[in-house]
Amino acid sequence: MIKGIIFDFDGLILDTETHHYRVLQEIFAAYGSELPIERWQQEIGTQTGFSPFHYLEELIEQEIEHKHLQQQLEEKFHVKLAEEKARDGVEDYLKAAKELGLKVALASSSDYAWVSKHLKNLGLFDYFDCIRTSDDVEIVKPDPALYVKAAECLGLEPEECVAFEDSANGSLAAKRAGMGCVIVPNEVTHTMDFCEVEHRLESMADMPLGELIERLNELKVSK
Repeated sequence: MIKGIIFDFDGLILDTETHHYRVLQEIFAAYGSELPIERWQQEIGTQTGFSPFHYLEELIEQEIEHKHLQQQLEEKFHVKLAEEKARDGVEDYLKAAKELGLKVALASSSDYAWVSKHLKNLGLFDYFDCIRTSDDVEIVKPDPALYVKAAECLGLEPEECVAFEDSANGSLAAKRAGMGCVIVPNEVTHTMDFCEVEHRLESMADMPLGELIERLNELKVSK
């Protein structure tokens, strides 16, 4: 039976990914180019060292000023995030988890400073019993370490947890850790090729958490 839920952060709780991609597209467009969504999707939910500005240089076959563009990216990105709220249904799920007696953790490929700052700004930080980030592992998603450590922190076995993810890299990490996974894609991840998961929601507002957990528990029993 499911005793804990583990949330991803970027793209699932706060849709940083769509804003990041849109700002990059604005920068690429200024050079008469574009960043293919399929290329950007490879970077979502993980850390590969990919540099969009080096990639832009390859596309336009000329050197560009990275420092200036990075500053431009960060300024525009943070302006957009300052106006952004948590995705629909997120806080309802967190409240419902507490009411249902479920333990709640977060597993993110981003660092703790980034995650905690935004959770506090959204008023969601105190819902989490445990937070595990890139600071806690040597390899981030799709490696399972983040989810394994989050489950351990909750005092649960992976099979007693269900992960909520928006990306292919994240869902693969959860499944590799041995736990069920529900995907809730966003604007830039909905066309991704996901591994086999237990359920897909377009929004957490589409189904109450209690009903979803009941379905997932029934699925576990039937296997």
